Amino acid sequence: MAEGAVVVDEQRAGRVAGDPRVSELRDAVSRLRRALAAHPAPLPDRDAAEEELAALDAMARAGDPELSRLRRALLLVAGAVGSVSALSPALTAVHRAVDSFAPPPDDHVPPQREGT
Repeated sequence: MAEGAVVVDEQRAGRVAGDPRVSELRDAVSRLRRALAAHPAPLPDRDAAEEELAALDAMARAGDPELSRLRRALLLVAGAVGSVSALSPALTAVHRAVDSFAPPPDDHVPPQREGT
């Protein structure tokens, strides 16, 4: 392996390991996966939810995940398990973890003028 490739791989691994958002996402996905596995009721879309949770975990492991892909996977998971109240806290944690990858709100919104 070329010397530059080693440095890039080490930097990427350090960034991922050091990014608390990635850890938060992986932890939240893991909790929801366990909750889903323990849920006794049959869910028609359980397989789809499990596949998307695996995709979320893979995106987090790979590095800097793309927000639109994270949100798409979250939407599919929510559609599959969103009506199960027992899974709601774990799903909410995944939602918050995905939202942490969104850019900060635009602080350059002009102030409102009086009288408008």
